Order: sequence, then C-alpha cells, then structure tokens
Amino acid sequence: MNPTKIFKKISIITFLIFIYSFSFCQDFPAYFRIATVPASIEEAAGNVKTALQSGGFEILGDYHPENNVDLFVIVFTRNDLKEITFNINEGGALAAALKIGFVRKDSKTIISLLNPEYLFYGYLRNNVEDYSELKKISDDTKTALKSVGTDFEPFGGELSLKKLKKYHYMVGMPYFDDMVELMEFPSFSSGVKTIKKNLKDNLGSTYKVYELINQEKRIAVFGVGLINSDEGEAKFLPIIGEDNIAAMPYEIILQGNKASMLHGRFRLALHWPELTMGTFTKIMSTPGKIEDFMKDLME
Repeated sequence: MNPTKIFKKISIITFLIFIYSFSFCQDFPAYFRIATVPASIEEAAGNVKTALQSGGFEILGDYHPENNVDLFVIVFTRNDLKEITFNINEGGALAAALKIGFVRKDSKTIISLLNPEYLFYGYLRNNVEDYSELKKISDDTKTALKSVGTDFEPFGGELSLKKLKKYHYMVGMPYFDDMVELMEFPSFSSGVKTIKKNLKDNLGSTYKVYELINQEKRIAVFGVGLINSDEGEAKFLPIIGEDNIAAMPYEIILQGNKASMLHGRFRLALHWPELTMGTFTKIMSTPGKIEDFMKDLME
C-alpha cells in the first residue's frame, strides 16, 4: 500500500481515538450559577419563568424547600424532553424534570441551574447517545436563560462522563438501578389516585411540587417536597449545602403498578458530588427517613 495512504489512515484512526477519549473524559459540572441579582426571589423567579416560557418550556411547579423563604426552586420541562425520557424504561422519566434554584443572600438572589447534561448522563446514562435532541434541549435551556443572566459559572462539583454513567458514591454504595421499592398497587390508576390524594393531604409531612403523568406509557413522576421540620429538608439541606438547592425536590416514580424512588445514598451523592465522607456520615439516617416519608404516601 502507498505509504501516504497508510499515513492518512493512521492519522484518521488516531484522530477518532482522540475525539472519543476526549468526550469520554470530559467533565460535566453539576450546576451553573447563572446570575446574582439585586432583586427579590419573587421578582427573579418571575423573570426566569418568563424566559423559560418564551423559550418553549413548560413550568411544572415551584416551592420553597425547607419552607424557607430564602430558598426557592422552579421545575420545568418541554414536550420533546418528556417524549424522549418517557420512552426510556427503568426510570428514564425521572430526567424529564429540569430545575432552577434561588438562594437569597446579603440582599441579593443567586440563580442557579442544575446542569441538564449532568442530569441526563446521571439518569439516562448510555441512552443519551441515542438522542441527539438532548444536547439541543440543554443548549436551548441556557439560551432561554441568557435574558436573566450570562455568568453560567460552574460550581457544586463535577464528574466525568465515565463516572456519571456508572455513578455510585463509593464501593458498596447503590447505583441508579438500585431503586427503593415503595409499593405495588393493584393498578397504575389506583397508584396515581392514592399518591395524588395523599400529597394533597400532605401525608407524611410532604408537599406536591409537580407531577408528570403519561397514561399511555403507564408512568408517573411526582416531585415531593419533604417539609418535616425535624427530619426533612430543614435537617439535611443545611448540612450538605443549600447552594445546590436546584437538586430538589425528591421524586417518586410509578411505573405500571410499582412505585419506587432513587436510593438516598445515590440521589443525594449524585447531586452533591463534593460531599465528603465526614459530611455524609452526618446525614446517614436521611436516606431511611426519606424512604419513610415516601412510604407514607403509598398508604
């Protein structure tokens, strides 16, 4: 073979290996600090909602985590995101809800975004490569929010693509697939009815932030505020860090007639990737308490 052709083939192969290695080793920040504004949370949240809706997104819900007026979260989605995630089995619908956090400090409001790509790779894992639209959804989110702020400063830790796809905090800790089974209902419809009623009644000191229900797929996701002042958000968020408030709320997923949730030792660690073992030990009872709250909603 002509040496020039051999050299070209080697060069192409080397280039492809480089691109693959680069993408696989790329680090994804967990959050972006969009802006710090001299406005109230109410005013800042109003501007964010307008920006998102103008960008074609749908507001699913909002709430004050911990019942703290200095903390706020907006949950949003888009039709194409719902269509993709509800087609991915075993928990994919959990990635349908994107989140923006607000923290009031020193008479200013800090606006942050849970990085959509971080969430997608953490929850959808290898399925992300099958849907190029997910990158566009992430880019469209950032474009829509540029009318609110343009800082987009990464914070809250970061993980490589390789670690995100197979995330667990450490050896012996749960993975995404190690979900906690909460209840098996007689049917999907009875499960939806029970969970909706109990959330309305704030059973187990809970608060419904949002719901996403797909009757055809028989999948439902509920965003649940944990408002118990002793063992809920007010206990664990100040310990692990309120700056990452866009991690909330916690979710329940109903697939068919089975309700489950991500294990707390996976869910909290993924959204607080800088969490040290020393800090983690201070909330060792939290995953179990969250499970108790969610099981109360199943009765």
